Amino acid sequence: MTATPATPATPRQPHSPYRHRPRRRSSSTTAAPARDLLTLLGLPLLAALALPAAFAGGGTRRWFGGRAESQRAEAQAAKDAAAAAFYELDTAQRDLRISVETITAVDDSPAARRAIADFQALGRRIDEASQRYIQAVDAQDLDRDDLDASAAARARTSLVAAKDELQNVKRELDRFASGLGPLLGKAETQLARVAPAVERARQALRAAGDALDAVRGSGLRADDLAARLAALSPELTRLNQGAGQHGVQQTLERAERVAREAEAIRTEAERLPEKAAEIDHRLVSLRTRAQALTTRAGQVEPVLSELRRRFTAPCWQDLQHVPEQAAGNVRQAELKLKEAQAARDAQRWPDATALLSTVRALLNITDEAVSAAGDRLARLNAVQKDPQAEIERTRFAVRDAQRLAMTGRTTPDPRHARPLDDCVARLERAVAGLEGRHPDYWHFLTETEAVRRTAAQVVARIREERGAGH
Repeated sequence: MTATPATPATPRQPHSPYRHRPRRRSSSTTAAPARDLLTLLGLPLLAALALPAAFAGGGTRRWFGGRAESQRAEAQAAKDAAAAAFYELDTAQRDLRISVETITAVDDSPAARRAIADFQALGRRIDEASQRYIQAVDAQDLDRDDLDASAAARARTSLVAAKDELQNVKRELDRFASGLGPLLGKAETQLARVAPAVERARQALRAAGDALDAVRGSGLRADDLAARLAALSPELTRLNQGAGQHGVQQTLERAERVAREAEAIRTEAERLPEKAAEIDHRLVSLRTRAQALTTRAGQVEPVLSELRRRFTAPCWQDLQHVPEQAAGNVRQAELKLKEAQAARDAQRWPDATALLSTVRALLNITDEAVSAAGDRLARLNAVQKDPQAEIERTRFAVRDAQRLAMTGRTTPDPRHARPLDDCVARLERAVAGLEGRHPDYWHFLTETEAVRRTAAQVVARIREERGAGH
């Protein structure tokens, strides 16, 4: 509202806004001089009583008679009633503004935007009605001694009209407030979530800080965790500024994010001593493994010599560079281990972990390559001694697939029969390749393995199709 009079008073109370009645002089202070003057003039007492009461401070009202006083009283009553209506409207508007601001802070839906626009329109109506009320109050001074009956009547009429308008607007405001129930209930529910969410975020930050202090007390720096925790400080500032400034939904999301990140920092801080011990253990373990692989890599050359002596070139050509590659991988792994140790000493935990992962990958590759040479010699020895075992194993896999393909059918599905027929032919060619003075046993092994793999794929396809059909 543009102006707010004081609290409305009961009729005729002198502290009502816009009512500042002049202080009237007591008639006892002027009576004696008046009698002396009359005596001096030699006028009779009845004539004196007929004189205007101008010598008395409050006698003017009695001069106008009862009608003027009656109109004045009615106007004053209308003024007091209008002031009461004004106060009720002002109070209702203030209360409703709080509800609208609550909705504004939480809800950005079309319904909420319409409610805000309607409240603003009502505010303009309230301002207009209030302005007319103030103009009606200011139009006449009801405490003037010379106020006549017509002026009092006009004042009463305008004040009654102002009161009626204020009450009409108040009814509109009440109807609008009753319609805000669903929106306000939803907003209050959202607001009720803010304080607990913000408190959870604060507690999570406090717990993360305590965990970091404990870690530092044990001699670990945890600089990266401290930096992550410091980065959350601006977020805490925004949370403390409240949902009124940043919005309820944004505040809830921020509180949840801060709590989640702070909890992650706390968890990592509490695990840091265990992580340091784990890194120390991995350093020792990988060093031992690198040393063992160095020894094993030295044994590859004798294996290759035997392969070259007993089998054809295709059986060992792909293993020629294993000794050299193994030695290079082990040297690189040992270099990375030194870097990992330096990172651990500097408490650069992510760097140490990444370097150890690189070392492990290098050693795995080396282990596979070194093992491949020994495995190759063992498999070639076995097939050279008894190729029939490999042949029967492969034929069994193909026949098992063929039986499954014919189950419940008089003729096999071409999609299954064709690859199985190819498997039979491929196996026969592989067996035929064993004839001769220097058979390629490695080619034979790779072919039989490929045949078994194809047969297994056909079996898997048949079972999948029948499972889907069932």
